[in-house]
Amino acid sequence: MADGNATTQPADGAPDGAAEARANRRKVREGTVVSDKMNATIVVAVVERVRHPRYGKTVQRTKRLYAHDAAGDAKMGDRVRVVETRPLSKLKHWRLESVLERAR
Repeated sequence: MADGNATTQPADGAPDGAAEARANRRKVREGTVVSDKMNATIVVAVVERVRHPRYGKTVQRTKRLYAHDAAGDAKMGDRVRVVETRPLSKLKHWRLESVLERAR
């Protein structure tokens, strides 16, 4: 580098910020439907396995996500994939992307 003002560009030739701005930054989670009683809303339990910071033991943490299901195709016990979206209501910030596995 001859001068200190040189900017680096990725291999595709796009400026640094442009490639990152177009990237899909929405979170994706997989979980089990624990409730489908509401109108166009399902509750998905997402189990996360994390190591305890002090003791090192792996512990499970469950988070309940409220997801939008306009078609109503997810039923209780189904394994589903949800994607983060804009706030749709007070608790609903996710939407159903797909049903991965049907309940037996």
